[in-house]
Amino acid sequence: MFGDLMGMMGKLKETQKKVEETKQRLHSVLIDEKSSDGLLSVTVTANREIKTITIADELLEDKEQLEDYLILTLNKAIKRAGEVHETEVSAVAKDGIPNIPGMDMFSK
Repeated sequence: MFGDLMGMMGKLKETQKKVEETKQRLHSVLIDEKSSDGLLSVTVTANREIKTITIADELLEDKEQLEDYLILTLNKAIKRAGEVHETEVSAVAKDGIPNIPGMDMFSK
């Protein structure tokens, strides 16, 4: 019984390390998003860190429009980045979680 417990603990530590490595790797996964008309584009990492923002000159003439563009485009990029992040981290975690009775919440 204790051997099984020690094995599970080792597997959990290994999985935790793999999750952390995956999170570090996601700093280099870039998500590009553009406004529907292409006047604004942003790039974020899969860890939801903004890397670049490119704004067309014509947007600089209307502060309110620029703010709206930034909000919409950044939210789309952050949503996509979050989906990539969750998918990657969940896959690593699910693969490494030992089969513990009553702990099947990760199996779905």
